[in-house]
Amino acid sequence: MIKHIFFDLDHTIWDFDRNAEETLKELYQLYELEKLGLQSCKDFIDTYTTNNHQLWAEYHVGRITKEQLRSERFHKTFRQLGIKPDKIPMQFEEDYVRISPTKTNLFLGSERVLGYLYEKYTLHIISNGFKETTLTKMDVSGLNPYFRNVIISEDVGVNKPHKAIFEYALNKAEAEKHECIMIGDSLEADIRGAQDFGMKAIYFNPLNKEKPSDVEWQINDLEELLLHF
Repeated sequence: MIKHIFFDLDHTIWDFDRNAEETLKELYQLYELEKLGLQSCKDFIDTYTTNNHQLWAEYHVGRITKEQLRSERFHKTFRQLGIKPDKIPMQFEEDYVRISPTKTNLFLGSERVLGYLYEKYTLHIISNGFKETTLTKMDVSGLNPYFRNVIISEDVGVNKPHKAIFEYALNKAEAEKHECIMIGDSLEADIRGAQDFGMKAIYFNPLNKEKPSDVEWQINDLEELLLHF
């Protein structure tokens, strides 16, 4: 019955945390953050990762704007690590946004799985990521050939889990709900968003977190998809 597969991008295909870590290690050296008092690059990355995940969760459901997310994630991180506001590097966010999307680390098996699925199904992306960075990631990582449509929330005007973005995606795909399935890492945005809309969904759970009872299907590795499709 399935003809169309919709993927999330960040944390599902494009390895956001690994690419962020590479970028932050470069910026830690470039900005000489040790001289500011940040003695541990790992602590800096771990603190940022926690803050960024929390802020993205708020952005998904419309509690904060793109501008608030971008202005807060590093300021909050620097403040928590004891850096006074007047010492926070002003261009840090801009450099991060410029460099990070050019990283090309994908989750293990991504290209093999996409190549296999591409021969049998029509593939699409639905992303809450910001437009300019999403398009860069798709391009430099060589992902564009696999996907017919790249649906970005900024173009639609609403984020996952809003039903309107799934409706928009199905219209672009010229597909019916029963022909479609969503694959993503976010329980709220991807899985419950799709299920509430009436689409099947697969929870990508690489950290093997406890599976909620309302999640019917999960995978811990993208290559598991080779066994099911």
